[in-house]
Amino acid sequence: MKRKKVIYKSYGGLILYALFVGLAATFLAQSLKYFTAVVEEQFLEFLKDWPWFYFFFPSIGISLIFLTRKYFFKGKKNKGIKEIFQTFRRRKNQLPPYKISSHYLNGFLTVIFGGSTGIEVSTVVATAAIGNSTHRKSKAAQAYKTELICAGVAAGIATLFGSPIAGFLFAVEVISHKFTKTIIISCSSSVLVSWLYIHFFNGERLFDLSVINWKMEALPFMIILSLLAGLLAVYFTKIVLFIKQKFGSQDKLVRANLMALAVGATLYFLPELYGDSYHAIPNLLEKLASEPFSAGIAALLLALVILKPLVASVTLAAGGDGGVFAPSIVAGSFLGMLVAVTSNYYLGTDLIVLNFALLGGAAMLSAAIHAPLTALFLTCSIVNGGFILFVPILLATFIAKYLAKWMCSYTVYSFRSKKAHLDTPAA
Repeated sequence: MKRKKVIYKSYGGLILYALFVGLAATFLAQSLKYFTAVVEEQFLEFLKDWPWFYFFFPSIGISLIFLTRKYFFKGKKNKGIKEIFQTFRRRKNQLPPYKISSHYLNGFLTVIFGGSTGIEVSTVVATAAIGNSTHRKSKAAQAYKTELICAGVAAGIATLFGSPIAGFLFAVEVISHKFTKTIIISCSSSVLVSWLYIHFFNGERLFDLSVINWKMEALPFMIILSLLAGLLAVYFTKIVLFIKQKFGSQDKLVRANLMALAVGATLYFLPELYGDSYHAIPNLLEKLASEPFSAGIAALLLALVILKPLVASVTLAAGGDGGVFAPSIVAGSFLGMLVAVTSNYYLGTDLIVLNFALLGGAAMLSAAIHAPLTALFLTCSIVNGGFILFVPILLATFIAKYLAKWMCSYTVYSFRSKKAHLDTPAA
């Protein structure tokens, strides 16, 4: 009986601290989302009249990040989600409180000045730092470091995308990689706060778009899109690693600015790649609905598909704060539009372009972060009527994930086999 009281008291403390973490993470995520969207929109309006500034905006953002990192945060670097995993490896590893303001500010500066990534990873690490800091200060939940970190992440993602289920699943699939009773308690408590906020204060979808229906005849094309999205995710992952290894240096301002200028030059010709690029999805859908198919439209979509991962990789290598989350959703959506419009024109199909945009975004996100359930519920939540596509998106997310996983495993196996062959002495 005494042991049960201790357990219940411990769980009660975990719930209370998780609720606090959820409240703080919800406020952080919502404020960063709001301020970033407002300023990004204002800058895009300014750039319509002064397009030459596209060349310089990313450089301004990278320079400000460099200066804040050097003088405000004493040269300490941000390393993305891997900071969270490093915290889990050893008990003494911590996410210091300065990570909250550092990722918040740097994520904001990266996106508003056109860095072709998003605020999701910045939010994830900042909210994880809230959970870690609460764990360090608390007394009732000293054993629950992982749980409180996951609580912060779950509430942050839930608030960004208006989906408590997606936030919960992201914390389990991507961050903790385990499904325990205490993880369920902490994440459920924190996303409850986010759900209450979303329900009463911010019920808007990420996109003001509506899914009406889908047709079984489109299923073969959806499978093809899922496979292509898996390939695109592998391309994205490889190019991020390659560019960061070859060119990335957050300590050299000149090199970082040269890379930022390259990003700016791309934005001048393709403003759809500016910032998180969420603004480009409804704009392109409207364009595709109002204009007849042409080779120019197909070329534009193909360029966006190829260049979004590339420009995002250069942004990150230059020192921008962010990750593959938003670029995966956007590049996958561009790919889905391309598959739909080209199939409709050349094969005489009647594919719904919005459905394929959502399917492509979900499939590529699943393959990029290896989280099919997160991608499923997140995508169904960002438009009106999204759960109509539950079955095809479920299928797409698992196909894309396992294709990407197989390709990455095959690449590693081939590399090791080749290296072993080369290392073997000649007979």
